[in-house]
Formats: sequence, C-alpha cells, structure tokens
Amino acid sequence: MNINQLETLITISQTMSFRKAGEMLNLTQPAVSAQIKSLEDEFKTVLIDRNQPVTLTDSGQVFLEHAYKILRTVEELKQKLSDLEHKPQGHINLGTTTSIAVQILPRVLSYFQDQYPLIKTTIHSMPTSQILSSVESGAIDIGIAYLFDKNPGLETSILYYDTFELVVSPDHPLAKSSHASVESLDRLPFIMLSPDTAVRRFVDQLIRKLNIHPQIVMELSSSEEVKRMVELNLGAAIISKMSISNEIRLGTLKMVNISELETPHPVGVIYKSGRYLSSAIKQFLNDLKGMPETHFIGSE
Repeated sequence: MNINQLETLITISQTMSFRKAGEMLNLTQPAVSAQIKSLEDEFKTVLIDRNQPVTLTDSGQVFLEHAYKILRTVEELKQKLSDLEHKPQGHINLGTTTSIAVQILPRVLSYFQDQYPLIKTTIHSMPTSQILSSVESGAIDIGIAYLFDKNPGLETSILYYDTFELVVSPDHPLAKSSHASVESLDRLPFIMLSPDTAVRRFVDQLIRKLNIHPQIVMELSSSEEVKRMVELNLGAAIISKMSISNEIRLGTLKMVNISELETPHPVGVIYKSGRYLSSAIKQFLNDLKGMPETHFIGSE
C-alpha cells in the first residue's frame, strides 16, 4: 500500500468515476483501476462497486475512513519536519462567525499575510456552538468566537469585548429616541438570529429572565442578513455592536440603548488543549494574543 493509492481511492469516492478521478490525478483510467485492484488484492476485499455510478462497498467505506486518517498523519509528519527549519509556514483552518469574519479578520489577516507570506489561511464561517465542537474534533485549527462556555479540552484567550445592541430602521417608532425601556420590547416584531448563535442564546436568556415576549417574525443565520431585513423596517433586532458600526455611520440603522443589554461579552481565540501546534499555528496565536484591543475594535 502507498499514499498514491489512498489518494486515488479518496478521489474516486468524491467523483464516483474512475475516469474523472484519473483526470484529477493526471492518471490514465487503467492506472487508476490498477491502483484500486492492488489495494483490493492486498487486503483481500472488494472496495469499489464498479457498476455505474461507481460507489464504495461497505469495506470501501471503512477503508476510506482510515485512508483519511493516514493522510492526516502524513501531513502532520510533513509539517513537523518543515517546522525543524524554524520558518513559520503551513496551512491554518480558522473558524469564526460571519460578523467577526466581516468586521475584524480583514485587518488581522492583512497584517498576518504581510508578515508571514508562507502561511496560508482558510476561513470557515459557522455559528459559535459549531466553532467549539469543530476545534475540539480537529476539523478546524483555531476558532475566534464569543467565549460563553468553559470546556476543559479547549484553551481560550480573550481578544476584546463586544456588546449586543437593539437596532431598528430610521423609520421605526423606536428610532425617535436614543434610549428605550426593556418593556418596549414586549410584543415588538423581532428579527432573530438562529438558535445556535451566541447572540440568540443571550437574547433568549434575557427575555426569559425579564418575562417579555417579542413577536418573532423572522429567523436568519447571519447578522448581515438580519441587518438587511431591519433596514427594510421588517422588525427590530439585537445584534453585535461591532457588526453595525458601518450602518450606524451611514444612517441606515439606528441603535437604541437599553440598559439591560449593556453587558460586555468576551470574544477570543480558541484552540485544542494538548494538540500539536505547527509553527504556523503558534505564530498566528502568538501574534493574535499580542494585538491590542484597539486593533480589533478600531474604526475601519
């Protein structure tokens, strides 16, 4: 068995075609067939059902799972050997929320790319709850999210603090004043973020605690979508203060202060305890932790 054979099996599982797999791997179709046949002979099992469309057998599915693990181990070995040269390089999978990605990552990644051009970063946008589980499972290397939950398997470091604010359209009745009581939210048409987001969890806890009942007219998956609906005066919303800075400046949204919302929420970096940290990840973490809070919350 060799690494090329594993890569071929994985590519076939993705393309469901010997021909397409060969094109992607720059191999002839007979060469692809020979690699798979060699694996099947070595392990004395059938890995692929060659009827159209091509699919993996039960044995093939089990083999595929281990093929991914072997390739990840090989990549980690390559990274460790590369690190011996003491040059920060490699690939970082970073998970964060849409609003954080839009607001702070352009500044952070622009700085980082200038300093360390050999380090490449892939951004995965996801809810806070998924960020934590993805860091823990190893699906992403580093997360940047609201730090609400403690997890003994994760290391965290606070980068800055954000607040959640009530926003309305300039044409909304509440836009006439800069302050409002929390009771004014009762029965108010509301646009909510989805339940798996940090802001929504905070809002749900708040309305239960205060026994108010906003009228939920819409649930959306990102702050960007919520802002657009609020601008159309379809309802009010509570979202991250940092995510609305541009709209407030342009006058397309109005922020209404409510004292019960004035709770600072820590936003920080998250990574798995005890995992091997490549030179790229170490450098990214060190630089990120060393940045002043103004780097994250300063104006664009």
